[in-house]
Amino acid sequence: MSETSVISVNPYKGTYVNGISNFLNSEKNVTFSKTQYTLAYLNTREFINAHIEISKNIPDEDLYDAINTKAYSELALDNAVEYQIQYIETFQSSDKENRHFHVFIVDPSVVTQTFVNTIEQIKYLDVIIPAPLLLKSLYTKEIIDSSGIDCFIYFQENDAFITIYGDKEFIYTKSIKYSFKEMYERFCELYGERVEYQSFFDFYTTHHLKETQSDYKEHFIKLYKELFTTINDILTYAKRAYEIEKFEHIYIGSHVDTVTKLHEMLEVELNIKSSEFNFDYGFENNEIYIDQLHALMQIYTTINEYERYECNFSTYHRPPAFVKRESGKLILLTAASFALAFAYPVTYWILNYSQMLYKDLLAQEYQELHNTKIARESIIKTKEADKTEAIAMLNLEKKDYREKKATLIKIHDVKVNYPMKAKILALLTKNVNKFGVKMESLNYIENNASKTFNLNLVSSKDRKITKLVNHLTKIYEKEFRLKLENISYDSKSKVYLSELKVNLL
Repeated sequence: MSETSVISVNPYKGTYVNGISNFLNSEKNVTFSKTQYTLAYLNTREFINAHIEISKNIPDEDLYDAINTKAYSELALDNAVEYQIQYIETFQSSDKENRHFHVFIVDPSVVTQTFVNTIEQIKYLDVIIPAPLLLKSLYTKEIIDSSGIDCFIYFQENDAFITIYGDKEFIYTKSIKYSFKEMYERFCELYGERVEYQSFFDFYTTHHLKETQSDYKEHFIKLYKELFTTINDILTYAKRAYEIEKFEHIYIGSHVDTVTKLHEMLEVELNIKSSEFNFDYGFENNEIYIDQLHALMQIYTTINEYERYECNFSTYHRPPAFVKRESGKLILLTAASFALAFAYPVTYWILNYSQMLYKDLLAQEYQELHNTKIARESIIKTKEADKTEAIAMLNLEKKDYREKKATLIKIHDVKVNYPMKAKILALLTKNVNKFGVKMESLNYIENNASKTFNLNLVSSKDRKITKLVNHLTKIYEKEFRLKLENISYDSKSKVYLSELKVNLL
């Protein structure tokens, strides 16, 4: 790489890190420069990841088209959208008939929206890579020397992901709903009232759970236990889906430094050896905490292209050198032609004659391509007719299915739903009375999208209402979705009033 510096970009936070030799510096005002190499990443929730099998009989020149066709078919992608599709191959020694690929699919509009501000500043991006694939660099640079199954968990403000590597190769990744903003929303639910986001964030980064006496402590522990349960469920699924015997190591961390060591809690909860997601990359300015994804992007550029994952979604490539541009070639050719024409008339005549021959060759080639085009258009029209007929038959089957489904739903509503309303109402009434809360009135609303009980609650204390809601949320999380917008105080009757919406799942 001939560039003198590397600019790594976090497009979601608008942060830039400039790497020169072994020194990293955080930059605020980055401008376009031809001498810098630029790269960024896509969050896990921004792309679709899938595993696709392709027959080994497909030649390499047709491989992309085969993967593209199968992705649209198997994943039911919208044919009106021209998705960007990249892939990496995984080798399955047991399968003698098919090749296996991890496919990454991105809506082009997502790329445009994500990097609009970045491109205004630095004009181009050499590489945009899915964040989980950056972890390959840890093995290539021998920062992690392991041939077992490793799990990486990383939290950011707008995303959190779990990624699994085995034998130093990518296996699986999944976005989880535990970004900082999502953890903040869940914490407010557990706490029973809304707190300032900055207060939540400061506690997360600066308070040690073993030492703090804050009233946030209990609710943070509950939040972490829910997080560890989610992680355990995903690892259990991965064991079954990818035939994993055990996980050797878990690395967990976030883009900000924290006092509480989540890896210690995680190791106790899951009984799997765990460490911080904070590696020594060999950079000089270790006194400043660098976002791990920035560090991974920096070392990615130092690795040979055959030893890293090439999965580039960038459409913002730098302009080629003047002599490699079509316009540059045309200008140079024109200049040379004029020089030869004035200096050597004979040479000019020869050049003109050669161009005429070239034109004849192009005309002949065009005729051959035109004939091929006509033949293929005929095949396409035949296939389109077959497709129209198949769609018509499918629509008839869908109509018949919808009619039968509607009949069964009506029967189900009569036999099941009506008795269930009384049972659920009795259950809600019992819990309301249990917490000393009175129910002034209620109504039931049902439509195609939802079934909802609206309970108008009355209590002498607002804390009783919040305890009731907290209890229902915790006990009936999989049965109800609760919504309590506000609690008002009636100064005349000296009671607290609130409307609780119970949405049946």
